[in-house]
Amino acid sequence: MATTYSAIGAPPDPRRWLILGTVGLAQLMVVLDATIVNIALPSAQRALGFTTADRQWVVTAYALAFGSLLLFGGRLGDLIGRKVTFLAGALGFAAASAAGGAAASFGVLVTARAAQGAFGALLAPAALSILSTTFSDPKERGKAFGVYGAIVGAGGAIGLVLGGILTEYLSWRWCLYVNLIFAGLAATGAVLLLRPQRVRTRTRLDLPGVALVSASMFCLVYGLSNAATHNWHTPSTYGFLVAGVALLAAFALWQSRAASPLLPPRVVLDRNRGGACLAVLIASAGMFGIFLFLVYYLQQTLGYSPVVSGVAFLPMIAMVVVAANLANVVLLPRLGPKPLVTAGMLLAAAGLVWLTRIGVHSGYATAVLGPLMTAGLGLGFTIAPSMNTGTFGVAPQDAGVASATLNTGQQVGGSIGTSLLNTIFASTVARYLTSHLSPATLVHGHPAPSLTEMSLIHGYTTGFWVAAALFGAGAVTCGALFRSGPLRASGDAVATPARAAAEPAATARTP
Repeated sequence: MATTYSAIGAPPDPRRWLILGTVGLAQLMVVLDATIVNIALPSAQRALGFTTADRQWVVTAYALAFGSLLLFGGRLGDLIGRKVTFLAGALGFAAASAAGGAAASFGVLVTARAAQGAFGALLAPAALSILSTTFSDPKERGKAFGVYGAIVGAGGAIGLVLGGILTEYLSWRWCLYVNLIFAGLAATGAVLLLRPQRVRTRTRLDLPGVALVSASMFCLVYGLSNAATHNWHTPSTYGFLVAGVALLAAFALWQSRAASPLLPPRVVLDRNRGGACLAVLIASAGMFGIFLFLVYYLQQTLGYSPVVSGVAFLPMIAMVVVAANLANVVLLPRLGPKPLVTAGMLLAAAGLVWLTRIGVHSGYATAVLGPLMTAGLGLGFTIAPSMNTGTFGVAPQDAGVASATLNTGQQVGGSIGTSLLNTIFASTVARYLTSHLSPATLVHGHPAPSLTEMSLIHGYTTGFWVAAALFGAGAVTCGALFRSGPLRASGDAVATPARAAAEPAATARTP
């Protein structure tokens, strides 16, 4: 039986904008933590003495736990209450961050990062589902999701800025300690603003579904992460990927037969919601083409410090914020997601193609600024409307798992982008060096610095071309999936109009 809420028909919560601030802080913490630690890794490696080969696990441990448990965390919020899971996620994330910041060994740091990912899997779906069920008025919903979409789209770049500042002026440990501030504010807001409400349900947790989807996501994320540091032909890469696909197929089959499925098929079979999940996955994959290569280009080729390279992304952040709010507040209610996401992906692709003009001696203003702003505009038009569309019309009892599905797309997309683009970059650089080696390009038996620089530029530009192709393919595919016209509630997966109008006020106060 579906979860029922006793406050159906109540007016909107007058504190809903403060609730937006609370969930926005939580989401910002989760998103920026995927990149903020990257800036701190060299310093952490020197302090704790772990090898370069082991360094990947500081990032991978977070991604594995987060991606594996997202659907479980989303459904748990639907069953036991979103305030409970939000608070548990925020406080657990803070505790894990404190442990990681104080880590005296590599093992403790990796364990803390895995714990961060696990608690983030509780926190992220709860935050998005609270937002989705709090705002029902189209104009208010557009503003709320404009802010939220800007956080999702710009959070990774904000992590680079903040990580550079903290690492350079304080310590790499503050890249973890800073989460205590975010989590403390979010938890305080949740305690004060999200009023508990009676939740009655006789739905059981789909334990076989939890096991299947968690195992499949673990195998997929691990396989993709392994490809980023080894290659696609390694058994530990393709073996885990094959196992992940097989387990995902088994999960889909089980969901069509389970009495109380973890991910009800009605949630993802809607064309708009399916298109939104795919758009978030592709945008997250392509976005790493910007972050992954441009950070290295700015620091290794142009010689920027961590702080300056982080600040270089500020114009992109500004464009994401502007585009996200313009898309959700003004354009989405009139046009629907189809033209916005299509145009957004084409703009992002154009920005990446523009970035292929970089060279060894290029200037930031002439070769980087314009492409960054264009890509930021495209990401804002893509991610924010997709987040809104992916949770639009979902019944209250499915809001958590629908939110988790979007977050899963974001996480898996980031893993795909990192592994695919990193592998292409490494192989491209190696081929370029091999094909250009000659007595004239060798210095003491090693490639000359000028050849090494050119090979890196060739690797970066190839990565940008591939990322642009991902966005181009996404524009075509998502454009075909989305329905034309403004969003309209329809199908079995959505609430009735009367219920849809009433449910936000109730669920804004749910536990």
